[in-house]
Amino acid sequence: MKNYIRKSGIVCVCMGILCTGLFAKEIRLGGKNGWPQLEVADNVTTGIGRFGYQSVELKTNDFEADGFTDLILNFENPSNPVSFGDYTVLKNDLQNVSATELGKGAGLSRDNGGITLKGKEGTFFGSEGLSGSFSIDFWLNPALAENGEEIFQWHSSRTVDNHIIYQMMNANFEGGHIKWYLSNIFDNFYEGNQNLFLEGSTTIIPNKWTRHTLSFDAETGLLEYLVNGYVEDIRYITSTGHEGGDISLVLLGVPAEFDICSHFTGKIDDFRIAKTSYSLSGYQSAENAGSIEHMKYVRSGGYFRSRPLMASAGSVLNSVDVEMWAPEQTAINLYVRSGDNRYNWTDTYPEWKSIEPGEELTGVSGLFFQVACDLYPDGNGQTTPSVTEIKLNYTELPLPLPPFSVSAVAGDGCVTLKWNYSVDETTGGYYVYYGNRSGEYLGRVAVEGASPINVGNTTTVTLTGLENGTIYYFAVASWSRINDNVIGDLSREVFARPKKSGRK
Repeated sequence: MKNYIRKSGIVCVCMGILCTGLFAKEIRLGGKNGWPQLEVADNVTTGIGRFGYQSVELKTNDFEADGFTDLILNFENPSNPVSFGDYTVLKNDLQNVSATELGKGAGLSRDNGGITLKGKEGTFFGSEGLSGSFSIDFWLNPALAENGEEIFQWHSSRTVDNHIIYQMMNANFEGGHIKWYLSNIFDNFYEGNQNLFLEGSTTIIPNKWTRHTLSFDAETGLLEYLVNGYVEDIRYITSTGHEGGDISLVLLGVPAEFDICSHFTGKIDDFRIAKTSYSLSGYQSAENAGSIEHMKYVRSGGYFRSRPLMASAGSVLNSVDVEMWAPEQTAINLYVRSGDNRYNWTDTYPEWKSIEPGEELTGVSGLFFQVACDLYPDGNGQTTPSVTEIKLNYTELPLPLPPFSVSAVAGDGCVTLKWNYSVDETTGGYYVYYGNRSGEYLGRVAVEGASPINVGNTTTVTLTGLENGTIYYFAVASWSRINDNVIGDLSREVFARPKKSGRK
């Protein structure tokens, strides 16, 4: 059972005014509402956290499609095991199971037919004629590893000098190893013997995952079989049978279907065909190449970030509570930042602040808050931490009361406004709003500036540059002495019509 940790804190931030004037608020990410607020999710996925809620955890170190990828079967979607590639599933007797080292699903075969696929035109096995480099790569977890169990089978034919030549590519268990058999796959193979065998030396242990790769490099003619990234057997498809000499290329005949795990008991996952030789292309982590033990999660970990979360102007972030699971050696690093204008934010501005869950925070305030999190696995890359819920606890500044009495006196091209000081001790100054429609304060003509005008902590102002004979409407609002972006309600509206001092 997972031991979940809730880290929290209770904080009272006075900021120079009475604590009773602040309003405690919170913003929740995760929990029963899930994670729709995430803006960035890098190498993380969702799982099941505390109370059955959706959690954020590291994504397993599985294949990802790149420009060379022809097919990926990753069994993440129970209704369709193909996650990438223009291949049609003709038959599927594999059962989706969750007991896997890669992703959330694997294919379970019970020696009852496996899965049959056929490539459409343009795919590796759906095209006829000369082809270049290729690799077939998969993870296998046998229950028995008995002689004759068949992992891969493709049969086709091509015509040479009006004669039909049958082609074959098989991978079977033999003596606790996997043996590949290729027949008539290469054009003008100079040895004259078109039957090729590549046999592994590693004993395949039941109920243990191993990675298997058959690779051909059209640049060098190297055909090789690898287990867990280590070369087990090689052939050079060249005129010399060694490195150098003329290279024979792959020549496939009539497009035909192929079978995976047609006679096999056990699990298979992340089956991939690529139009390139064995490399790290499409595989997330260079750390795993050549590693006997598969690293389930990459050491570099994962990262997620919320979008900017709106609070209210001048809000103060007090603490961040986290419902999380952090097994031994794993790590969860938390960051926050804030500001009033999210539209000028970049990845590094405003500056991120590293915090501990539940600690008392200072200096984090604004209209928007944003939270980010790094997740790191244990040293062996076998265990992921997870975050079920994040709660941002903040206090909202109270809106200062407007002045109760406002008057407007018209002059020649001007209007003088007067008001009483607000009775609210949190008031730091005043904004004057004006316009020539009642309730619409969109004025721009006053010499003193466009509406609203910050007139500071005064109780009178004269707006000049107004048009005589035009009626203007006015209202005054108080702003907080903590933050002039925290603006209270408008006073009652007054109006005045500027006029010349004498008629001409």
